[in-house]
Formats: sequence, C-alpha cells, structure tokens
Amino acid sequence: MTAPLPTLWLFTDPVRTPDPVAPALRLPRGAAVVYRHFGAADRADVAAALRTVTRRRGVRLLIGADAALAAQVRADGVHLPERLAAAAAALKRARPDWIVTSAAHSAAALRRAQGDAAVLSPIFPSRSPSAGRPLGLARATRLMAAAPLPVIGLGGVTPARADALLRAGFAGAAGIEMFL
Repeated sequence: MTAPLPTLWLFTDPVRTPDPVAPALRLPRGAAVVYRHFGAADRADVAAALRTVTRRRGVRLLIGADAALAAQVRADGVHLPERLAAAAAALKRARPDWIVTSAAHSAAALRRAQGDAAVLSPIFPSRSPSAGRPLGLARATRLMAAAPLPVIGLGGVTPARADALLRAGFAGAAGIEMFL
C-alpha cells in the first residue's frame, strides 16, 4: 500500500444505506467507503457513482467481496468478508496498489487476517442485522494489540466512539451510525 490507511470508514449496508452516495458526499477528504452490495442488480451503476463522488472528494473506495467490480470502477481496493479472508494475501500480491482489508469477528480470525488491515466487529452494540454480541472496547483493544496487522473497529461506532477507538490505538473507526 502506498498511502496511509484512512482513519474514518463508512461501511455501507443495502438495508440501512439504500443510497450510499448520499453519506459519501458528507465524508471528509482522506476517509474511505466500503461499498457492500450483496449482489444488488444495480451494483455496477452504484459503484460507478460512488467512484465519481469519492474521486472528486478525495475519499478512498473499496468494494466488498468483488474484485472484478473493484477493477471495473477503478476502486482503491477490496474488503473481504471473514469467509474470504484467506484470499487477501493473493489479492494483495496481484494488486499491490489496492487497499485490501478483511473482516474478523473473533480472536482466531484476527490472528489469521492478511492484507493491509483487519476490520474487527462488532465492537459496540449495533443495529446492523448481521451484528452479533458486541466485544466491548476493553476486549476489542486487547485483541487489537495482539493482531498481526492494523485493526479498524466496526460496529455501533458513533462519533464519540470513533474518538475512543482512535485513542485506544485502532488504525481506524468504521460504521454506518456515524453517517445516518
């Protein structure tokens, strides 16, 4: 990776952010968007619109679990769900200019994480339909300290909680709650 990792991340969710371009327009320069389309029929159009907005605003764009779409829209990288995290190293070798992140929901997954950063979740209680029991800041900080690569905290992240994550040494804070 050529540039430092963003510290502020927006992870989209088709249910909670049906129009991911709107919150992307409010992101500060240097932030990142992870567009998770989950197979949506309009994913190419939405990704292209996001690429236009993010490029203009100086925001990084990663595409969730879809390297082909990321290449098509010239995104800045890919975010892999935990089940695909083993592909991070090969993807990073193939695309060294990309940011490659992978999800981790346990200590074991965090130890196996590869790429530029791991996204640990859920840290705090979240309204996300996929969020499990939150780790809490103390436990997440212990896991982060033992991780083999930078860790971005996700799940229930509000502006105040983002500050707490960054003060605790996380590489970044991510979520939807900050932008809804």
